[in-house]
Amino acid sequence: MSASSVSDLPSYLNPHDPGPWAIYLQQVDRVAPYLGSLAPLVGILKRPKRILVVDVPIRLDDGTMAHFEGYRVQHSLSRGPGKGGVRFHQDVTLSEVMALSAWMSIKSAAVNLPFGGAKGGIRFDPHQYSQAEIERITRRYTSEIHDIIGPHKDIPAPDVNTNAQIMAWMMDTYSMNEGGTNTGVVTGKPVSLGGSLGRIQATGRGVYVIACEAARESGIEIKGARIAIQGFGNVGGTAARLFHDAGAHVVAIYDHTGIVHAERGLNIPALLDHVQKTGGVAGAAGTETLSAQEFWSLPTDILIPAALEGQITEHNADLIHTRILVEGANGPTTPEADDIISAKGTVIVPDVVANAGGVTVSYFEWVQDFSSFFWTEQEINHRLEAMMRAAYAAMSSVARQHGVSLRTAAFIVACTRILEAHHVRGLYP
Repeated sequence: MSASSVSDLPSYLNPHDPGPWAIYLQQVDRVAPYLGSLAPLVGILKRPKRILVVDVPIRLDDGTMAHFEGYRVQHSLSRGPGKGGVRFHQDVTLSEVMALSAWMSIKSAAVNLPFGGAKGGIRFDPHQYSQAEIERITRRYTSEIHDIIGPHKDIPAPDVNTNAQIMAWMMDTYSMNEGGTNTGVVTGKPVSLGGSLGRIQATGRGVYVIACEAARESGIEIKGARIAIQGFGNVGGTAARLFHDAGAHVVAIYDHTGIVHAERGLNIPALLDHVQKTGGVAGAAGTETLSAQEFWSLPTDILIPAALEGQITEHNADLIHTRILVEGANGPTTPEADDIISAKGTVIVPDVVANAGGVTVSYFEWVQDFSSFFWTEQEINHRLEAMMRAAYAAMSSVARQHGVSLRTAAFIVACTRILEAHHVRGLYP
C-alpha cells in the first residue's frame, strides 16, 4: 500500500491487514493524476458516506437465541440512491463490504446508471441453517437497516448466497414496516413480485458481450476461441453457454467441486445438466480433471474469473497465459497481479464494466417497478447489450486517449462522473 492509502484507512480497520478496502484505495490512487480539476475532491471517493453495523438476533429452531453481525455500507449517493447486493457468508468482513460498496459506485458510474454504490452482508453460513432460520435472519436484518434503505435511498439486491426468495422476504418486511407494498425497495425479486425478466442471466450475458467487444478490438474471432472460466453459477454458467452457442471452445471450468477440462471444448449444455443433478462440475462425463495450477496455466484466448474476489494474486499471476482476461467476479485480480499480467501484454477488462450486466438489469427492474410497465426479455437483452457496448466504448476511448489500462480508464470515467456530480451539487449545509 502507498503511504497515502495507509493514511486514508478508517480507524476501525486494521492497518496491518486492511483487506479489500486497501485494494480499492490503491485503485483510486492510480487514477487520481487523471482527474484534472476534480483531483482535489478525490478524498470523497476514499471515505464511505455511511456505515451501519447491526446485531441480528433470532430465535433458532431449537428455541435458543443466536446473534449475527450484519452490515450495510453506502459509499456514495451523489448520482442517485445506493445500489448493491447483500451477501450471506461466514467470511464477510466490514473491509470487504466497504470495498464492494465502493466498486458498486464505480460500476454504476462506469455504465452511466443513475445510482450510487452500496453493499450489505451478514456473517453466517446459510448452509448450516434451516430455511425458516434464514428467513428470520433476513427479516430481522431488513428491519435493522430499514431506516437507510428504500427505493429513493438504497436498493439492495442478491449477491453471494442470496437469491430472489431472500429479496422477496426483504421486500415484504420493508413493506410491512412501511404499511404498504413497495416493490421498488429491492431488485432481483421473483417476477411475480415485480422482478425483471432476464435478471438471473444478466451478469453472465454482460460478461459475454464485453468479452466479445474486447475480442473484436484484439482481432480475436469468438468462433473457435479458447475460453476458460472460473465459476459456473449464474455468471460463469450463462457466459459459458453463450460462448458455446457462438462456436467458441470452452476448454476448462473451475468451480467449488473441482476443475474439468476438454482440449476440444466442453459440452456446456451437458455440463450444465450435470451440475443441476450433482451440484458441481466434478466427475462430469467426457472430461479430465486439472489442478488449480494447471487451470491457471492453460493457454487461452479469453480467461474469465467469475467466482470470488482475490483469486488471481502475485502468487499465481505468472502462470497465466491468456490474451484477454475478463473479470466476471468482483475484485478477482489484486493490483500486484494486475501489473504482472499486464506486463505480458494481456488485456484485462475490469470487473466494474465486465460484470455490470447485473446492476444494469437491476436498474431496468427499478424503472419497471416505478412505472408498473414491464418489458419483454428480448427488449431487456437488447437494452442491456446496447448499454454494455456503450460502456466498453467509453472506457476503451479513454484508455487510448491517456495511454492507460482499461481498468484505469474505467476508473477515470467513473470517478469523473461521481466527482462532477458531487461538485455540481456542492456541500450541505
